[in-house]
Order: sequence, then C-alpha cells, then structure tokens
Amino acid sequence: MTPAQIIGSLNALHRGELDIIRSTLNEARLACLELRQETLAQQLDEADQALRRADMRTYRKRVETVISRLGHLK
Repeated sequence: MTPAQIIGSLNALHRGELDIIRSTLNEARLACLELRQETLAQQLDEADQALRRADMRTYRKRVETVISRLGHLK
C-alpha cells in the first residue's frame, strides 16, 4: 500500500462496524510496517487500543496524526 492509499483508508474510518474499523486499522498498521514507519504503526496500535476502551478522543487523535505524517511521505 502506498502512503496515499493508507491515508484514503484511514480517512474512511468514520462509521461502520467495529470489526471492519479494527480490520482497516490493522491493515494500515501492517502497511506502515512495510514502509518502515514503525512509529506510525505503533500509533495505529494505540488507536486500536483506544477504540477498545471507547476512548474516541485518543482514537481520532492517533489516526489523524498518522494521516498527517503519511502526507509528508508522499
């Protein structure tokens, strides 16, 4: 996956079933690892953990941070 594809995937995470959202987060995390962006992958893992705790503020913040940083990789 390219950074632009990861951004598109993460930007689509506004609504949906929890399993689908978590699956998309995991796909993005693995793609970040393939791009050697371990810090971004870790932040996506933190977003997933926040989602499990229903901490939506932290979840959105982590996802938005990853999207922003991926934008600089293009």
